Amino acid sequence: MKRFKQLLFFLCFSIAALSYAQEKQTITVKYSGNTSTDPDIKEGALVFLRDKSKQVHFVHKGADLFCDKAIYYEDQDFIEAFSNVNMKQGDTINMVAKYLEYSGKTQLAIARGDVVLTEPQSTLKTDTLYFDRIKQQTYYNSQGTVVRDSSGTITSQIGRYYMNASKYQFVQDVVLVNPDYTLNTNRLDFFTENGHAYLFGPSTITGETSKIYSERGFYDTNNNVGHFQRNAKIDYENRTVEGDSLYFDRNKNFASATNHITVTDTLNNSIVKGHYAEVWRAKDSMYITKRALAITVQENDSVYMHADTLMVTGKPEHRITRAYNNARLYKSDLAGKSDSIHVDHKEGLTQMINLSRFSSDDAFAIKRKPVLWNIGNQMTGDTIHLISNVKTEQLDSLKVFENAFLVSKDTLSEDGYNQIKGQRLIGLFRDNEIYNVDVIKNAETIRYLRNDNNELIGIQKSKSGSISVKIIEQVVDEVRFINQIDGNIFPEEEFPNSAKRFRGFDWRGEERPLSVEDLFKDDPPLDLPIIKGLEDYVPPEEFIDDAITERVEEAGKAAPNQPNKAARNLPKKSIVAPLNSPLKKTDSLQVKNLKQRTKNKGQ
Repeated sequence: MKRFKQLLFFLCFSIAALSYAQEKQTITVKYSGNTSTDPDIKEGALVFLRDKSKQVHFVHKGADLFCDKAIYYEDQDFIEAFSNVNMKQGDTINMVAKYLEYSGKTQLAIARGDVVLTEPQSTLKTDTLYFDRIKQQTYYNSQGTVVRDSSGTITSQIGRYYMNASKYQFVQDVVLVNPDYTLNTNRLDFFTENGHAYLFGPSTITGETSKIYSERGFYDTNNNVGHFQRNAKIDYENRTVEGDSLYFDRNKNFASATNHITVTDTLNNSIVKGHYAEVWRAKDSMYITKRALAITVQENDSVYMHADTLMVTGKPEHRITRAYNNARLYKSDLAGKSDSIHVDHKEGLTQMINLSRFSSDDAFAIKRKPVLWNIGNQMTGDTIHLISNVKTEQLDSLKVFENAFLVSKDTLSEDGYNQIKGQRLIGLFRDNEIYNVDVIKNAETIRYLRNDNNELIGIQKSKSGSISVKIIEQVVDEVRFINQIDGNIFPEEEFPNSAKRFRGFDWRGEERPLSVEDLFKDDPPLDLPIIKGLEDYVPPEEFIDDAITERVEEAGKAAPNQPNKAARNLPKKSIVAPLNSPLKKTDSLQVKNLKQRTKNKGQ
């Protein structure tokens, strides 16, 4: 009997506790002020008005609601709050508005009129805000503004705040305004604790000295650094950097690019390509490697230069391009190779240099003199200088310093080569073709002489202080010997084979690039890193999902003969424009467009 009484007491206590717990699930009035009923309000609702001391105060599952006036529908556990509404959740979330609806059954609040939601890192302002306390999410679809001191102000047509992740999701007409830049995008996922922003769709970040475009991107608003993919490019006044992946550091004025890079310099009419680049804007310098290619765009015949590494330095009005390790250049009537090439664009000076090597293990340790081919002539020497007319974009002259050697193949003999060598060589160009060559000091020549019928007369060999050569239509027309020491003309059969080549002869015609593609023919296989970037765009889930719909339907069962107040004023499904991506220009179109801009600038 005693055991039965104990069991009965335990059951009664449990039922009472359960009943008390269920009661605590409903909205509780903590301070009512003045309480009354209103005959104009059906469903027997209670009306609460604040008094002189303080506002009406309700509590529900960790949330406090304050207002000047409230209507409480007890059967549906539903509140309408008016005037100076303030809803607090813990010590982190505070929301104020002119009007608020709240269902204790669905835990869904709808705030209207000058709504301001404050959390530790940001402040959200909008006209209408939906707050799901179970999912801990807020939502607006009538434009909102979020202010974060260190990042700036963000506006959008549609927005969602995920409280547990401290994440905002902004959609449609998104604009972030910062004192240093303005960001525009279609969708922005923003984390308030660390200031990280994820961009989806066509996006721009416009600052005073730069403009970034991408269709996928990440930006750290606290540290002003970002990563960008999908048609990404950075505009630096007169220079544009494009690549599969871009890194940007605003504080350092630094950018790097990876894979399929194009850097366009509109002021100097040049394009640089490669697969890894670093750009230091404040220092006006750029470094590019991995199939690096520099293109000086000219209206009639562009110049292409390739090397393991390219460096472009100097102010826009005085750019310097350095190409080193296996440098090569090509245009339709000119080609060359050397260890390194130094170009002063302002002066029109191109220097082809043979570098000293520090180790025989160096991959480029084989000493090969700089070589230049023009039409049928090959020129070599320790150093070669090309001088161009910067206005006409045509070659003016060349200088070969030390161990100058000019070779052209005799067109009718199998192994015959016309050769001129000396200490220095000076060549003059007309219409980009060499027409005069002066060989200075210790000049020697081997020349195959032919008559008007191209019949071989003999082979001339001579020595002199200097030699002046006139060239017409790629053929030596006249040779003048200055301070001649000796010379003679020999019949071919009397000219020994051992004498047909000067010491230092090195015919390198097989190395001559005959096209832009030939510049890369000796390069090792290219192994590019895989760039993953952000995942594809996934439209955000609807705020009113199946879980909320079930809660709303369940709330309506409490008063089946009355309209379900929890179901009213719910947001409609959002309509978000697709993320369209612009077409990427082809390389040939880039060169064509730059040529056109150059032509227009000169008109």
